[in-house]
Amino acid sequence: MSKKEKRFIKVYSESMGENQIFVDSITGVNYFYHNSGYSGGLTVLLDKDGKPIVTPIEE
Repeated sequence: MSKKEKRFIKVYSESMGENQIFVDSITGVNYFYHNSGYSGGLTVLLDKDGKPIVTPIEE
């Protein structure tokens, strides 16, 4: 990965940026981020079986 490439790519945003989904461009793991005012939280996005959602990464 070159310095110009971003490690995390925003793939979804709603509610004026309060809810966002990011994909790790190296592992493909999806993360859910929520912010409200001065606080926020980040967690791995899970499927119905409790496993991390992974987006296939093209090399």
